[in-house]
Amino acid sequence: MRPLYFGKLSAFHMILLLSYLLVGAFAGLLAGLFGIGGGMVIVPVLVITFESLDFSSSVLTHMAVATSLATIAFTSLSSVHTHHKKGAVDWPVVKGLSAGILIGAVFGVLTADALSGAGLQIVIGISALLMAAQMGFGLKPKPTRSLPGTTGLMTAGGGIGWASALFGIGGGSLTVPYLTWCNHPMQRSVATAAACGFPIALVAGISNIVVGWGNSELPEQSLGYVYWPALIGIVVTSVPFARLGAHLAHKLSAEKLKKLFAIMLVMVAIKFLTNGL
Repeated sequence: MRPLYFGKLSAFHMILLLSYLLVGAFAGLLAGLFGIGGGMVIVPVLVITFESLDFSSSVLTHMAVATSLATIAFTSLSSVHTHHKKGAVDWPVVKGLSAGILIGAVFGVLTADALSGAGLQIVIGISALLMAAQMGFGLKPKPTRSLPGTTGLMTAGGGIGWASALFGIGGGSLTVPYLTWCNHPMQRSVATAAACGFPIALVAGISNIVVGWGNSELPEQSLGYVYWPALIGIVVTSVPFARLGAHLAHKLSAEKLKKLFAIMLVMVAIKFLTNGL
């Protein structure tokens, strides 16, 4: 694997670095505020960025997903630390979901790797539309049941891990509705979902490195499907902003922000579906 090289930065590369920093700040804020991993912000911006860098169309979407997941591993730790200090994380639930999450995340990466770049963009576009509908219209499952036992949590975790690794998201957009359905308090659901984002991102990130290793289409400064310059730039700002978002989650009503985010997701979906079809 080629070593990283940081030579004299051109104006173009300075703009790239600034874009990574801004994306990291926004994604981190969302991670802490909503309990989501910020992947639906990171993935589309990275796809556009990698297109501008003339990366191969066969791998650039896979790289965006993989790099997004790698950043979430850092972001989730930051937001979880804040939520944990407030006593909001339900660790027994995290433990129950994590066993399934670990297995599901590996299969999610394998599923993404089996898809073409265009096919993966279509899948992400559909998921963005579904997430936009959920956030924009405030769709929430009615809390009609209680949390299941170990087997039920493991099964749910498997589905959450698979979908999250496939779409490049932290799992909060799936974990929070599931826990709400199970009559779990919203703030604790957000905090618990943030904690679940770490095993998803860690396992999926490692799997993407292994699966992408040796691919001749990958550019320099890649480790498997993970692109290190973008990872570093995003993490620098996502970690502190995730803590800020976690603080705000305990003080603000985020309904208006969710609706604005939903509009952005619709635009993301249109772009991906247009590119993929």
